[in-house]
Amino acid sequence: MRLTSENSLLLIVDLQTGLLPVIDGGAQAVNEAGWLAGMADVVGVPVWVTEQSPEKIGASTPELLSALGEHQVWQKQHFSAMGEPDFRAALKATGKTQIVLCGAEAHICVLQTALDLQATGYAVYWLSEATASRRKEEARLARERACAGGAVGVSADMVAYEWIERCDTATFKQAHQTFLKRRAARPLTFF
Repeated sequence: MRLTSENSLLLIVDLQTGLLPVIDGGAQAVNEAGWLAGMADVVGVPVWVTEQSPEKIGASTPELLSALGEHQVWQKQHFSAMGEPDFRAALKATGKTQIVLCGAEAHICVLQTALDLQATGYAVYWLSEATASRRKEEARLARERACAGGAVGVSADMVAYEWIERCDTATFKQAHQTFLKRRAARPLTFF
């Protein structure tokens, strides 16, 4: 159940410009996902981003993209990212077994992706403060359903510090500086 940087992949689902203005907690989801993506970059965890029908809903929000280091973007038509054969094959090819999952909408695309990941044998870690829906109740129900199926609810801090593992390394020092900057920063106000 413990996360390791060697086995993890961060999957950020559909934090897109046309969707986020109506998402309850959307700004927080972007902040937390972006911060954890920065930590993923520090420890070498791959970051994947999905976009649902970007020609209709828009691309990933610039606030998120500016926070990302190296990442891969996947466009999709299925609500579940696992419904896309290229995505599914590429994920399998990574050899990663622990998927840290977040995004919008929690009760549709994130949940269906979580359920399909679990059915395929992946360990799913539901990044609670970076997963949101139009209504908070739907996000809560989605988390409960995913966790009832075996997903594990986590926070960005839990994930980051499990990836880092030790406090006596240069990686910890770099990550800790990122952590302190985040705590001192004001929340984004772009919505």
